[in-house]
Amino acid sequence: MAQATADKIERGEQLRRAGIVIRTYDLMKTYVMGDQTIHAVSGVDVEIRKGEYVAIMGPSGSGKSTLMNLIGCLDSPSSGLYYLNGNLVSDMDDDELARIRNKEIGFVFQTFNLLARATALHNVELPLIYSGLPKAQRLEKAKEALKSVDLAERMLHKPSELSGGQRQRVAIARALVNHPSILLADEPTGALDTATGNEIMALISRLHQGGNTIVLVTHEHDIAMHAHRVIHIRDGQVERDERVK
Repeated sequence: MAQATADKIERGEQLRRAGIVIRTYDLMKTYVMGDQTIHAVSGVDVEIRKGEYVAIMGPSGSGKSTLMNLIGCLDSPSSGLYYLNGNLVSDMDDDELARIRNKEIGFVFQTFNLLARATALHNVELPLIYSGLPKAQRLEKAKEALKSVDLAERMLHKPSELSGGQRQRVAIARALVNHPSILLADEPTGALDTATGNEIMALISRLHQGGNTIVLVTHEHDIAMHAHRVIHIRDGQVERDERVK
């Protein structure tokens, strides 16, 4: 048992040294519903390196959302291994997952998930509160994150005073404020009109060019084509993995 643990730790160190941020080995997620067993994710092997821009694409029910939840440490696999930045997260308990999630992953959701009564600045500051950072440092980092998404002049506005595109920019700033290993964007343009969606995708591309690792989850082909690599998921498995740029 001790040797197996040591081997897992050594593998994590090798992955980190190689610049591999995400690595899954035979990842499985199974749900039992009555007398039915649903294999939502079935034996997925994926490797994503630091600085990549990857889209995970698939139709509704393909397993891409379940895979996103596993990659984002929102759920635990039924079996298999998952390393995030060298950390074996598939063996972590809920408290450990919460810590690694706050430190290593920046989330951008379709519905923004902002606090309605809080200013843009306070919304962006939230992950830093959980990190235990002093208030002065939190505010400085939150302001810098809002500047990076061109919202410096709107930082004291509440979500109801912002457009949909501006709200998504606040969400992106919040995702970036902890300098996470990956930015995980789940259908980030789903609640936006086409023009605003294009602006958000241009911003995400700019963030990638600045060195951020991006994982984009979408069912839309034109959105996936903004990425440099597309992993196609069907029936819980990787159907194909192709470089598009």
